[in-house]
Amino acid sequence: MIDSQPLRAAFNVLAIVQDGRLAYEALLLLASFRANTPSFQGKVFLAEPQPGKRWNRDPRLKSDGIREMLESLGATFLPFENMVFGQSYPHGNKIEALAALPDQPFLFLDTDTLILGDLGRVPFDFTRPSASMRREGTWPEPQLYKGGYAEIWGALYDRFGLDMASSLDPSQPQDYWQRYLCFNAGWFFHQSPKVFGEHFLSYARSIRDNIPPALAAQSLDPWLDQIALPLVIHALGGGRPGPELGGLDGDITCHYRNLPLLYARESDRVVAVLEDVAGQKELRRLLRDYEPARLMIYQNRGRKAREMFDRADLPRREQAIRAALKRADLWLR
Repeated sequence: MIDSQPLRAAFNVLAIVQDGRLAYEALLLLASFRANTPSFQGKVFLAEPQPGKRWNRDPRLKSDGIREMLESLGATFLPFENMVFGQSYPHGNKIEALAALPDQPFLFLDTDTLILGDLGRVPFDFTRPSASMRREGTWPEPQLYKGGYAEIWGALYDRFGLDMASSLDPSQPQDYWQRYLCFNAGWFFHQSPKVFGEHFLSYARSIRDNIPPALAAQSLDPWLDQIALPLVIHALGGGRPGPELGGLDGDITCHYRNLPLLYARESDRVVAVLEDVAGQKELRRLLRDYEPARLMIYQNRGRKAREMFDRADLPRREQAIRAALKRADLWLR
């Protein structure tokens, strides 16, 4: 069958890589990308933090074999310096790495993502930024007598001179978490990494260094990137993704978080893509050094985790899935 979907404008993809878990996840991301995105016209950049005063160790990828494999799969390594975050908040890598990208339209992907379909044919409107809606109401956690969602989010919008009212979803009840603009930072996009990154860094740093009183009882770690992200997107004229982006967190991408969760809750297609790319001889040789891959994929513990759950009737909260996997000694990170 001839694919009638038109080719889209070129854009770059950014993910973060460093020594340890992210290196192995990057292998799966790049291998699935290469297998399933034939129309892609941009570059895939793997941003790599460099050693410096913000790190108490060298965060760079140490394995020459993994580095060479990632390059053979089409990755371009992009070194960057941590000026604000680093060891104290590694999630900040996705914020600071944006400054190192060429100033062209980009899509950021968390490294723990599989590509299931042709990402190059997704109809992004890079002038209107958006991000992943695959999230739960984990932040904020309103405290008795310390303000609800409206007060907490309102303080943040006020801090940056933004109109919160225009960001609300009026179909959701008053003071319910989904009424407010909130995203998972597993993917986001915009036409300019320079502009987006400057806003993201400024907002995140301001929140961290001068916490609004309404947030005094709230934890910022690991949520800081996801607190700042909706403010950035709203400030740049974006919002919730429309149905044209339904393939993200759908039949085009899967942000699986970790391998036990993937086997427990994701579709048969996701498992098939994972096991297909992980079964390639050269990748298998490298991935067997990563305990979660060795046990879950190659020693079939993933199949045991899969048998524990009905994908048509999963627990509503991810925490319940995690707890069940831990009880069965199938939780690996």
